[in-house]
Amino acid sequence: MNAETILFLGRRTLETGLLLSAPVLIVALLCGVVVSLFQAVTSMRDMTLGIVVKIAGVGVTLLFAGGWMLQLALGFTQEIFDTVQAMTQ
Repeated sequence: MNAETILFLGRRTLETGLLLSAPVLIVALLCGVVVSLFQAVTSMRDMTLGIVVKIAGVGVTLLFAGGWMLQLALGFTQEIFDTVQAMTQ
């Protein structure tokens, strides 16, 4: 195992982690901004409103993007196992 392999695996791990978390984080961010603007315009100060909307948004995102996320994670896992197997031979 040389330095190139370690750097490649580390880079692929960070890329995969970013791709897996991006849809959920973006939706949570957008929900938070929209709810904050709504609360600022209406002078409503209910903390549970933001949490409920974020949970619903994240749930819907996982429902629609979960299959893609699972395929991405499984592909990455297969790639890691193939790399480890090639190193041992």
